[in-house]
Amino acid sequence: MTKGLTLTSYVLAALAIPVVLCFHLLPTLFSGLAVYVLTIKLAGRLPVQWGSLAHKLALTALVGCVILALFGAIFSLWSFLDGSGGMAALLSAAADTLESLRHTLAPDMAAAIPHTMEDLRQEVNVMLRENAHRISAAGIAGVRIFAHVLLGMVVGGITAIYHFDTSDQLPPLVAVLRERIRMLVDAFDKVVFAQVKISALNTILTAFYLLVVLPSFNIHLPMLTVLLTFTFVVGLLPIIGNLVSNTVIVLISLGVSPGVAIASLVFLVAIHKLEYFTNAYIVGGEVQARAWELLCAMVVMEAVFGIAGLIAAPVAYAWLKAELRAQNLI
Repeated sequence: MTKGLTLTSYVLAALAIPVVLCFHLLPTLFSGLAVYVLTIKLAGRLPVQWGSLAHKLALTALVGCVILALFGAIFSLWSFLDGSGGMAALLSAAADTLESLRHTLAPDMAAAIPHTMEDLRQEVNVMLRENAHRISAAGIAGVRIFAHVLLGMVVGGITAIYHFDTSDQLPPLVAVLRERIRMLVDAFDKVVFAQVKISALNTILTAFYLLVVLPSFNIHLPMLTVLLTFTFVVGLLPIIGNLVSNTVIVLISLGVSPGVAIASLVFLVAIHKLEYFTNAYIVGGEVQARAWELLCAMVVMEAVFGIAGLIAAPVAYAWLKAELRAQNLI
């Protein structure tokens, strides 16, 4: 009977993955797991005799940090849109990049590029008007995702508070399902927080290039704060995140000169190659998976489930390997 219950738990766990991805519940799941893991980690640093009170205090501290982060994000976005160093600087950098491209591309291709910043603004406005319905739909989808994230955080927080409920009187199926969930939480903890370390390292190396190397040659790129923040955020996405951030930095470097763009490309590719070793050491050491394994899992899940599959692939693959390893199959 035990084997039958275990097999049932594996079937339910396997079905949970497409359900979460097909019904767009990944933000809910990940936010809940993040709150749960962080609360348990923070509570683990408090005296053991505090019991469940430690989890409540840790959750309160975490909620306070989230609220401060939300206010900080809203203030930063407002400053970016309203300040002269935000959207205006972005348009200026885009205009410089287009100007550099105009001198680099063939004449027939260069003729299609806007000549002034005002032309660029007009084209952006036209694009916004033509795609107003899509932008509106994207805004509604963003609100829905935000609501799902909040719901996941609430569920994760409530689950963390009752973490001490380890009663031995659990029904057999609930007990084996709890084991599947424990393995998922462990995989999420290892992959996501290892990726935070990798993203932080990538941001530090990129900051060294942008703030030290380029200024030493009297070269200053615009919007450094935005670039570094963007580098850290997209770096949380394994492998492909670095490619996205590097592309943005190279395009902005192109606005200075083609030579700076080439230098940025060479330096960032060198950083990217270096991070293959750090990825193998950090993520591979945590889940015992090589970079090519994660990449194959990401390609397959992206082909089946789209962007959500791409994001979920490292955690799902780490979970699969952990379950197979627990059964001595690999």
